[in-house]
Amino acid sequence: MIDRDNILIALPYFCLLFIGLVMVASSSVYVSEDLYGTPFHFASRQVIFLIIGILATIIALSIPSNLFLTLDWLILIGSLLLLIALFFPGVGTEVNGSLRWIRIGPINIQPSEVSKLALVIYISGYCVRRLSEINTSLGFFRPLIVLALFGLLIMSQPDLGSTLVIGALVIAVLFFAGISFFQFSLLILLMGSLASIAVYLEPYRYIRFISFTEPFDHFYGPGWQLSNALLGIGRGELLGVGLGNGLQKNLYLPEPHTDFIFAVIVEEFGLLGGLIVIFLFALLIFGIITTSIKALELGKLFQGLLAFGAGILIAIQVVFNIGVNLGILPTKGLTLPFVSYGGTSLILFMFLIGMVLRINFENKTIK
Repeated sequence: MIDRDNILIALPYFCLLFIGLVMVASSSVYVSEDLYGTPFHFASRQVIFLIIGILATIIALSIPSNLFLTLDWLILIGSLLLLIALFFPGVGTEVNGSLRWIRIGPINIQPSEVSKLALVIYISGYCVRRLSEINTSLGFFRPLIVLALFGLLIMSQPDLGSTLVIGALVIAVLFFAGISFFQFSLLILLMGSLASIAVYLEPYRYIRFISFTEPFDHFYGPGWQLSNALLGIGRGELLGVGLGNGLQKNLYLPEPHTDFIFAVIVEEFGLLGGLIVIFLFALLIFGIITTSIKALELGKLFQGLLAFGAGILIAIQVVFNIGVNLGILPTKGLTLPFVSYGGTSLILFMFLIGMVLRINFENKTIK
């Protein structure tokens, strides 16, 4: 008998992967032709990433979840070393002024994406080991030191978007584990203040932040990305212009296959298509949170926190990406999980889903 919780996770998961593959192929045609002389360079690579991601899901499914609790420090240190390695000459690869990738032959690894997975595992394990201490000053500040170290390294790339994601992730898991509302509010205030300072001190961030409120006033400047995204969304109307018929991806909209793929989805499939994608994410996150709650009910604190962290990480990244595409949030370079082009992000999110499915399996079989 097929388990309902598995359906809540697996069905939207595979639907989003299929949508992502189709939309990467559609959205990247002109960019791929312009850069590589072939329309399916990015699509063919996405197929390879997808195959690797399926293997990653299977591997995660086969690993007992308690092993991640045992190895959380090693995983965290490995992720930290990857972030540090970026700054060694000849190791990190700079693209568009950002030092975010390590190239190993034909493979590009993005350490900031690895750190998201590592921090989900670490903070869940920390809360299990220090549950009685997280409301004390020492227990409360220990994980924040780790977060500050990771945040500093990621900001140095520079990558404010990923820094905000890991900050929100750690705060959410700590709150779910039982820190006080005062501590939670203090963390929110601190993160908001630091983000504001980071925006104010960097002119390009400040201009981008200001321009997103009136992008068409800065159409040929910092508002170019958002303006073209909104034009595409407007052209989509209710049912869209049809798969492959989008105009904005024809070298008007920057990064149509990564950061702004949602705008291409709405242009080609309309408001209805955009709502279906949002519904699939909502269904997936609901299934993950349901798995988390069941694990907690069975007394499996680590598994419950890990599943919750996975759901929150996906939710945060979806809100950021779609919010940017709709002009609700300032433009940041964050992918749409399972949908956007990108090897490291896709494979790690697929591994994360494998971990959640494993927890769901253990909820049914290991009492």
